[in-house]
Amino acid sequence: MSPFVVKALQLLLSLSILIVLHELGHFIPAKIFKTRVEKFFLFFDVKFALVKKKIGETVYGIGWLPLGGYVKISGMIDESMDKEQMAQPPQPWEFRSKPAWQRLIIMLGGVTVNIIVGFVIYASILYFYGRDITTVEDLPQGFAVAQEFKELGFEDGDNILKVNGNDFQNVTDINKYLFLRDVSSVTVKRTDGSVETLSIPEDIGEQMFKKGVMVPFQAMRQAVIDTVDPDYPAAAAGFLKDDRIVSVNDTKVEYWHEFQNALLKEAENTLVVSRNGALDTLRVTPNENGVIGINNFGKELQTGGTKLTYGLGESITGGTVYGYNILKDYVKQFKYVFTKEGITQVGGFGAIGNLFPGEWSWLAFWHTTALISIILAFMNVLPIPALDGGHVMFLLYEMVSGRKPNDKFMEYAQMVGFFLLIALVLFANGNDIYRAIFGG
Repeated sequence: MSPFVVKALQLLLSLSILIVLHELGHFIPAKIFKTRVEKFFLFFDVKFALVKKKIGETVYGIGWLPLGGYVKISGMIDESMDKEQMAQPPQPWEFRSKPAWQRLIIMLGGVTVNIIVGFVIYASILYFYGRDITTVEDLPQGFAVAQEFKELGFEDGDNILKVNGNDFQNVTDINKYLFLRDVSSVTVKRTDGSVETLSIPEDIGEQMFKKGVMVPFQAMRQAVIDTVDPDYPAAAAGFLKDDRIVSVNDTKVEYWHEFQNALLKEAENTLVVSRNGALDTLRVTPNENGVIGINNFGKELQTGGTKLTYGLGESITGGTVYGYNILKDYVKQFKYVFTKEGITQVGGFGAIGNLFPGEWSWLAFWHTTALISIILAFMNVLPIPALDGGHVMFLLYEMVSGRKPNDKFMEYAQMVGFFLLIALVLFANGNDIYRAIFGG
């Protein structure tokens, strides 16, 4: 099965699970408050549904358009734009007849479920799989450092001991910390054994983003190939797993980052590799994206990393903290969407699908599903009409002012929000198509 199909299946399954659970978050409190739910659909049933069945007062079904899902609650101005119903006198079972605090709970139900689902998945992963980290001992050769960070005093071979004066357990998290956390100092251990503390600029995250240096620290890895991607230039040129790269265009290399720096992105490259004790010369030209299709994922680390195990109580606490940090980091980096560089990186279903691996892995599937669940929670709570956050915004206004926005205003707001969302979906997926065609 092709990697594309595997990714697509994982995306479809993940979104289906999260959409159903999100809508249950609205459905359950609606039923608790005796509010009629007319429809409960996975995907949208524009014109027709693939499957539907009425049970009690609710029609349950699966639509054909996989852009989300919905519950249609009686007496609520939503994407259905049911003006005929809203023109009738309010009924006791309708959403509009319920107290504002009940309506607020119903609207926050989906977001709340998405947050809980993310935390529960992370806790389950810690309990059943544990967590792999990389310590200083696991990285004896230290890090290869981007040139921009050498200007701050870092050197190739540095290892991370402390951040802001605190011991740093998982050293490969340093890139994320620099980009998203408030880091003022980093203490490193040099190749000669000396220890030095370096000051970090306050705006280091913005500098990383603008310069496109998102991974300034990479594990110092031997220039040994551990995977050759099929259908890429390297496979056609004859590269094999376990080849050790000796030189690139007459430049001697020992480590993977040296190979990456020496490789020409838009011309033919001459590489000398060591294979079974003999040297072989291979020539390869990168594809239109500047990629030849060989990788080194650091499998030669001295101990293979350190595995942490968690008891039940530890996994619940650890999963909650981990999920909270994921949410906090996502919120913090959201500001970059509104920059010139960030807007071009907004992605749609293609970008989300690429979060999944090309080979089926339940661990990776649940990791990514938890991440998407937390992202969906944040995106849904944005104060945009047609999203849960838009409804919450108007409900809070009503609760504070004591005045309920009139139905005509809500209809117009819903229409504006709907068209805004459609524009965003088209733009995000357009970015995916552009990147697929032109690279980047």
